[in-house]
Formats: sequence, structure tokens, C-alpha cells
Amino acid sequence: MIRYTLKCANGHQFDGWFASGEAFDTQCAKGLVACAICGSNAVTKSLMAPSVQSTRKAEPSQGGESPPAPPALTSPANEVEAAMAKLRAHIEKNSDYVGEDFAREARAMHDGEAPERAIHGEANLEEARALMEDGIGILPLPFRSGRKTN
Repeated sequence: MIRYTLKCANGHQFDGWFASGEAFDTQCAKGLVACAICGSNAVTKSLMAPSVQSTRKAEPSQGGESPPAPPALTSPANEVEAAMAKLRAHIEKNSDYVGEDFAREARAMHDGEAPERAIHGEANLEEARALMEDGIGILPLPFRSGRKTN
């Protein structure tokens, strides 16, 4: 796996993991790589240094201090990321995840065939467009669910 530091057209930086450089190029060409903050598909690789692990233990600097630890990937880097994490936690706590059945569930609730409740899941562009054209209110989330449907 290769970790790339990515940057969108709006200047947001985030990390992405890919099987290879070719996998990144293929996914990017298909519009499958999106900014983790704003959802933009205009994503490029940023300049970055390779991560090389040594078998030796790091020696303290001459001042006797250890080098600072890198920031954890799970902690928000700024206020926007913190707000996104809070929004995601709220949505996941207060709605049912229906996975790829989102369009069917939303339509069933709209038609009175299923009880109304807050749901979130996945829908492709055609399903989302059909729901909106039929007057069914939906909103895209600014993040992907961390759950797997398979």
C-alpha cells in the first residue's frame, strides 16, 4: 500500500491509501477520489517525502530531547475536520445505516410503505437524481460511511 498526501482544488490536504501509483491514477480518472473535507473530485498528489523506517532506534538530538511524534491520523488537524467528525458522529448515532438500500428505503418511507425515520447510506447518481425528481428530499453527506456493506 502507498500513502499519498493529496490536495484538492480548494486547497484542502488529506491522506489517501492506494494499492499502487497506477491504482491512484485509475481511480482519479474515474472520479472515485474525492476530497475528504469538501468532496471535490479535482484531486492531485502533493509533494511529500517518502516514509522510510529504520531498524535502528532513533537517537536523541544533541539537546537530549526526542524528536516530536507525528500527529495521529485519527485526530482532527483543524476546526473544519473537528466539525466534520462531530457531524459524522451525530449522524451515525441518530440515524439508521441502510447501506446500498438507501434509495429503496427512502422511496418506501416517502410512499408510506415503511415507517419514517432518519437514514443514511449509499446511492449512485442515477438513484439520487430519481429520488430528487420524485420530490423525495435527500442530501449528500460530506463524507463516506466507514461501514462496509459486504
